[in-house]
Amino acid sequence: MPKPIARSKTRKAVAKRFKITGTGKVLRSHASRRHLMASKNAKRKRQLAKSAVVDKTDVQRIKANLPFA
Repeated sequence: MPKPIARSKTRKAVAKRFKITGTGKVLRSHASRRHLMASKNAKRKRQLAKSAVVDKTDVQRIKANLPFA
């Protein structure tokens, strides 16, 4: 029997934190939105709710952990 070819698995921790768009951009959520929300104004909370694009220096590492995305 020939040896099976090793396949790369999806890192589930990465899959939960990042999303890849149709054009290949990687989106992430903002930090500072888990607690102490009463001290933040409404505009800041609204902006933190939106997705942000990951920096291009990190995209290659994230996509390597999401082989099927």
